[in-house]
Amino acid sequence: MGRRNKRGRAVHGILLLDKPAGISSNGALQRVKRLFDASRAGHTGSLDPLATGLLPICLGEATKVSAFLLEADKRYRFTARLGEATDSGDADGELLATRPVDGIDTARIEAALDGLRGEIEQLPPMHSALKHAGRPLYEYARRGIEIERGPRPTVIHRLELLDFDGRDARLEVHCAKGTYVRTLAEDLGAALGCGAHVTALRRTGAGPFGDEALITPAELEADAAAEGGGPERLDRHLLPVDSALMAWPRLDLGPDLAGFIRQGQAVQVPRAPTAGLVRLYGRDEGFLGMGRIASDGRVAPKRLMNL
Repeated sequence: MGRRNKRGRAVHGILLLDKPAGISSNGALQRVKRLFDASRAGHTGSLDPLATGLLPICLGEATKVSAFLLEADKRYRFTARLGEATDSGDADGELLATRPVDGIDTARIEAALDGLRGEIEQLPPMHSALKHAGRPLYEYARRGIEIERGPRPTVIHRLELLDFDGRDARLEVHCAKGTYVRTLAEDLGAALGCGAHVTALRRTGAGPFGDEALITPAELEADAAAEGGGPERLDRHLLPVDSALMAWPRLDLGPDLAGFIRQGQAVQVPRAPTAGLVRLYGRDEGFLGMGRIASDGRVAPKRLMNL
């Protein structure tokens, strides 16, 4: 339970939110922040209003790990409707063109998907949060302004066809950060010569987190309103701050080394990794924060917690 102040509670942890369709990621974030009465909150990568699924919300000191989740791989399931192209690449846009899908079968789709796997380049869509001159592209798109964009590299680790009913292709993708699923659908439609757009999109994974134990905003509200509820009752839904970093090596420090780290000093730790990022723990303090291995082999603080 976090202490209170005039700006909200100092509550720390990660909530695995199941974002519903029809609201923005920031709208979902503000709803969660209000329910927890949290002084600080941030999300870890926007989902379009059409999209549902995993949206990790970082509260309090967990906002310090949000950047690492932003950089993490993502996993999605989505439906691409073949034969229809929209101006936004998804079902929220205006229909631009329709083409027949006769003769398109799973074999042709699989062949087209081969060209979309591995290291590829994508042209960012105009209906995206990518910024130009300090404004997101979607603001220009809403005013009918087209901004010149260059292709951006990304990596598609896995892209699988789940099923195809003759019109809608259901797919699953594991991709690097910054991948546009709408662009994947459009590129698939272009490769098939019929056009395509996304009609459903669900994020199923982000970094170490999956979608096995998500909670919806409505469920949070019901829990907070239950007898004996309130913001403190919701803390039980939070994961520890360090749960986002479990793939990193762990280093346990004695009181002296932990004290030096707290002062911002690099320390020599026996049997530490030779490079990369590490999780730091004090014997009596728990999770201290993130560290990195310096060029001289010492462990240096990178981002410390104040839990």
